[in-house]
Amino acid sequence: MSSAEQSLAFERLVRPHFDRLYRLAWRLTGAKAEAEDLFQELLVKAYGKLDDLVEIDEPGSWLCRVMYNLFIDERRRFARRRLHTVDEGQLAGDGLEGLPGIENPVLDNERLERIHELDKALAQLSNEHRIVVLLHDTEGYKLTEIEELTGIPVGTVKSRLHRARARLREILIANGTIS
Repeated sequence: MSSAEQSLAFERLVRPHFDRLYRLAWRLTGAKAEAEDLFQELLVKAYGKLDDLVEIDEPGSWLCRVMYNLFIDERRRFARRRLHTVDEGQLAGDGLEGLPGIENPVLDNERLERIHELDKALAQLSNEHRIVVLLHDTEGYKLTEIEELTGIPVGTVKSRLHRARARLREILIANGTIS
């Protein structure tokens, strides 16, 4: 396959999943710059595996799985380095500007405040709980899709989802966000 044919095949297979993949990257990382880096890393990795990608029936699921694995690998490297940096949201803006599906959060201050409160509550969850609740409740993945994406058995996914929701409820009640 020529370079031009490879580029066209890659475009045809991956482009339809861009929005979903970027949303997943943003939800996993919680910051625009990190999401963009993760998304770009996924594209580079996927392009290198184009021969495998062409053979896959569900490239979207495969791409999500690869992105999740890249995210976990990066978190493990980060934990080993013990390097603490300032979150992008602390430096400028709220990190929501490039998030697909949010047209203009500035116009709806009440909604924006609820989003910030929920993001703060989500940040207090363990990574395992946060990822499961974001994938299921925010992105709409089914339990079996989360199992496929993360490699976690459905029973464990259900358990983590239940515990994550209960903990979120506790946090939001304690903060006075909900009653």
